[in-house]
Amino acid sequence: MSSRNGFAPVAQRITAPRFGHSAKRPRLHDLHPAHDDLRAQVLHGLSQKRRQLPCKFFYDRRGSQLFDQICELDEYYLTRAELAILRRHVGEMVAALGKRCRLIEYGSGSSLKTALLLDELQDPAAYVPLDISHEHLLDAACRLAAQRPALNIVPVCADYTRPFSVPDCDGALRTVIYFPGSTIGNFEPHEARAFLRSAARQCGGGGGLLIGVDLKKDPKLLHAAYNDARGITAEFNLNLLHRINRELEGDFAIDRFAHYAFYHPRLGRIEMHLVSRHDQEATAAGTRFSFRDGETIFTESSYKYTLAEFESLAAAGGWTLRNVWLDEQRLFSVQYLTVS
Repeated sequence: MSSRNGFAPVAQRITAPRFGHSAKRPRLHDLHPAHDDLRAQVLHGLSQKRRQLPCKFFYDRRGSQLFDQICELDEYYLTRAELAILRRHVGEMVAALGKRCRLIEYGSGSSLKTALLLDELQDPAAYVPLDISHEHLLDAACRLAAQRPALNIVPVCADYTRPFSVPDCDGALRTVIYFPGSTIGNFEPHEARAFLRSAARQCGGGGGLLIGVDLKKDPKLLHAAYNDARGITAEFNLNLLHRINRELEGDFAIDRFAHYAFYHPRLGRIEMHLVSRHDQEATAAGTRFSFRDGETIFTESSYKYTLAEFESLAAAGGWTLRNVWLDEQRLFSVQYLTVS
């Protein structure tokens, strides 16, 4: 799992760090999709022969908190590997990004990795964190603003898998998208190509993309990463049903479903599912669904790539590979591309 996109409920009350006299509270640009988006996609997905729920709906407030916990797990190598790459090569990365860039982060979450970049960037024109969890986004933006009062921070709440626009930024020499965490793996290959083409259009001429890409490796490592001993990933997956119960007047019996994740070697991806433990029925948004014992709800793909595979995918999406940085074990990559 690594997705940070889609829909989350608008918060009624925001809590944020206290601000000193020199700190300016970021103004949130809310491009949030309507609540009907959740209802329509859940009903559509559960009505399919192969039942599914979009992984973007993982990230309500509770889901975002659980994902932050996943990133700290011993089994979840991705965050440690990516942070090691950033710490070792951040100087080379910021040199590639250049002066006065507008840095747009897709799926910013807690913006923890981004802090390493922001501390080294050469006179950045703006940092635009973009995320679907309204409260989580504003909390992180306020925290960064309190720590970096001189930085122009422009948080945007939006679903980046759909068309959206970000506010103009005076003085920016170029736009660079930062897309960490291997979220690109949550897209089907044809969706990834379309997404990359859209990102290239948003950056425009001279634009760049700094992206995390998880690599193919021993399936045992992958299995452990998505089936942690503490059960946090299972709780994260099952939180989808809690969300349906809460927001769509559902009556799913959570303990009658189980988390299931495995690596599919032919497709080169992790699949996550929710498995019905019994023959049962459940309601969402007034619609009744029947589940057979052992039937699954497909909740996420996480594709893994070789370096050559991703270079080919990026080229089809309108990007030219400029540099690749790897961790010592070659588990993960951070790649820098420019608009072709």
